[in-house]
Amino acid sequence: MAPGRGYKKKRKVEKKVQTNPSASGSSEDGSVDWWDVFSKRIAGLLSPSEGLDKFESVFKISRKTFDYICSLVKEHMMAKTGSFMFSDGKRMSLNDQVAVALRRLSSGDSLISIADSFGTNHSTVSQVTWRFVEAMEESGLHHLQWPSTEQEMTNIKSKFEQIRGLPNCCGAIDITHITMMLSSSEKANNVWLDRVKNHSMILQAIVDPDMRFRDIVSGWPGKMHDFDVLQNSTFFKLCEQGERLNGNKMKLSEGTELKEYIVGDLGFPLLPWLVTPYQGKELPESKADFNKRLFATRVVAQRALARLKEMWRIIQGVMWRPDKNRLPRIILVCCILHNIVIDMEDEVLDGLALSHHHDPNYKQEICESVDNTALVVRDKLSLYLSGRLPP
Repeated sequence: MAPGRGYKKKRKVEKKVQTNPSASGSSEDGSVDWWDVFSKRIAGLLSPSEGLDKFESVFKISRKTFDYICSLVKEHMMAKTGSFMFSDGKRMSLNDQVAVALRRLSSGDSLISIADSFGTNHSTVSQVTWRFVEAMEESGLHHLQWPSTEQEMTNIKSKFEQIRGLPNCCGAIDITHITMMLSSSEKANNVWLDRVKNHSMILQAIVDPDMRFRDIVSGWPGKMHDFDVLQNSTFFKLCEQGERLNGNKMKLSEGTELKEYIVGDLGFPLLPWLVTPYQGKELPESKADFNKRLFATRVVAQRALARLKEMWRIIQGVMWRPDKNRLPRIILVCCILHNIVIDMEDEVLDGLALSHHHDPNYKQEICESVDNTALVVRDKLSLYLSGRLPP
């Protein structure tokens, strides 16, 4: 996950886009813009809609963001031996390869459909996409990381507090399912069968107030409970060891301090560093208000996952017999791309509707695990927010 960028850092990124020859999108001889040539090859895909231009309608990102992605993966993708060809015998340039991979990830269309649209074969689409995934893993991980400075975390806390007043909040956590179509003849596939009888893989994400992914976990079978996935994560271990969410504490009242924390739904345990809602319907006013504040704050994680699946549709629908070892890496790269679009302040985002429905047909899980210390602190935080906690 990329850290929030200041003005100087943002200008540095833009300069890199403008000065990188490959990122400029020029053809190999530099005389014709790459897109002018490439758009003729994919004329059947060019149907601008919802205010997007032709480029954005195909790739769901701006040309500026595309060029930056090309600059990121250039060294890795061009260092490998072997070249990819179109059906007419023309060798694929870096931009061509990135275009094929991005279309595969963003559309979710089959390999054959992508191949037919771009004038190549399905094997080439598969190989190009995987080379791109490897390159993004190699060169794009700095766009997906936990905040590294106190100032960065302070900014995140401030933005979260502006949502509905929750102080010292550092993130929102949620889980979604990536569904798969697996052969019933393979006995081992039963391990992937989840509670609604889908074969699926879990993605756990912790999100900042700008809907940027700050920590993700994927690869676990969809049948696992939310708490089990969390407990098996590095993030959990770091928090339990006091190596994460260990920054400045906030004084709620005499003798009561609020440490850094993230917020989650009822599928997660109530912990000193993870705040969840109160259960029940007939709640006192202060607790009911607290739940409303918590929902408004943690909805950013739901919206981030919904947008991830909407923009990178390869993980939105039912994936046809995916390689279970490669799928987590594809999910990771989709999350990196999601963050890059945010980091580049891509104007395409302005036209996207906000939804928080990312996991249809999956009911809310309920975790009964409660830390007694966290229970006391949550009650005092609830009273503090309602103005009823003595100083």
